Amino acid sequence: EARLVESGGGLVQAGGSLKLSCAASGLTLELYAIAWFRQAPGKGRERVACIDNYDSDTYYADFVKGRFTISSDNAKNTAYLQMNSLKPEDTAVYYCAYAPASGGPYDGWGQGTQVTVSS
Repeated sequence: EARLVESGGGLVQAGGSLKLSCAASGLTLELYAIAWFRQAPGKGRERVACIDNYDSDTYYADFVKGRFTISSDNAKNTAYLQMNSLKPEDTAVYYCAYAPASGGPYDGWGQGTQVTVSS
């Protein structure tokens, strides 16, 4: 059974950095597109970043461009989201998921990891 486990969240001050990890089991990440999503309280889930491991193409939502970087370490079967210059509005539960291609559909939703940015 394919499973993704997110980690690395926490409490950080505005302007700080965090690096999230997405460890995969039961699937080989390099064969899929991997995306990070987030959901803030009272809001819908939104896609933050995506990497298509087939051609290494990346996608970033406008609200994180220049601040967040998605990457994938195929040897560790783990994807990452480096988050810099964090803002209070980045506060959310962050999830990773996989798909056959960057357009989805996405699967493998885990429990997520909480990111809280204080002002």
